[in-house]
Amino acid sequence: MFSPVTATFFWCALCAAAITNGAARELWLVPRLGAAAAHVASTLLLCGVVWLAALLYARRKGATHGARGMWATGLYWTALTVAFEFLFGHYVAGHPWQRLLADYDLTAGRVWVLVPVALATGPRLALWRLQRRGWAKRGG
Repeated sequence: MFSPVTATFFWCALCAAAITNGAARELWLVPRLGAAAAHVASTLLLCGVVWLAALLYARRKGATHGARGMWATGLYWTALTVAFEFLFGHYVAGHPWQRLLADYDLTAGRVWVLVPVALATGPRLALWRLQRRGWAKRGG
């Protein structure tokens, strides 16, 4: 069974990590690597953080949630992230919709789309990995 309270707690931690990641990108990576390479490095780093959070979440909730609960968690995290990104980005930060959508343009070298994919699939893939290693009970 999906647990919105725990899933939201984990998402808030991921949100804080993403904000820290963005600040680190601007402060340290962009001056050293340039904007394009820093974007890629930062995105891949955040995907790694998502994977670690998904593993922790699956260890904690996988046995009771099962596969469906892990899919629900991943989709929940993705929905919260995209909603936050677009609603905060547009209505609070004042960014135009075109700028927000530009991060999803793979043809321009923008790989941000990997983060929502990692969020959506991470909990289920983490549970699968833990089950294969015998660290989590098999769930439905």
